[in-house]
Amino acid sequence: MIRRVGHAADAGQRYVVRPGAYAILPLKDGVLLTCQLSDIVDVQLPGGGIDPGESPLQALHREVMEETGWRISHPRRLGAFRRFVFMPEYDIWAEKVCHIFLARPTRQTAEPSEPDHATLVLSPSEAVDMLGNDGDRMFVQRYFGAV
Repeated sequence: MIRRVGHAADAGQRYVVRPGAYAILPLKDGVLLTCQLSDIVDVQLPGGGIDPGESPLQALHREVMEETGWRISHPRRLGAFRRFVFMPEYDIWAEKVCHIFLARPTRQTAEPSEPDHATLVLSPSEAVDMLGNDGDRMFVQRYFGAV
């Protein structure tokens, strides 16, 4: 069973399962993150949905590039969590199954191509304070220790 973080599922709500791949990207003394700029600013681990026919690693490389403009190497799976959320950009209720990886950012080759995304580098303790969901915070705390 994959650990749930956040709100429990509403028994009366139908959810679409949305697997995704996300990365902790240590960079110098911090962690490379993405910030989604919309009505509400949301700091996130870079990553996103796994498209049909795509492996989690393929999705991870693609999503990190789209959201940060960085290439990555040596991805290693750390674990997973799931959360139940409304995704307004798709107008669906989703059970997000989030596979978390550790990877090395190797170089930035472009600006983020994903609309309304900006790249951030924060200290581990700042990241824990700023990340927008409990699952991302949990994995950053596990990797960097008590911050």
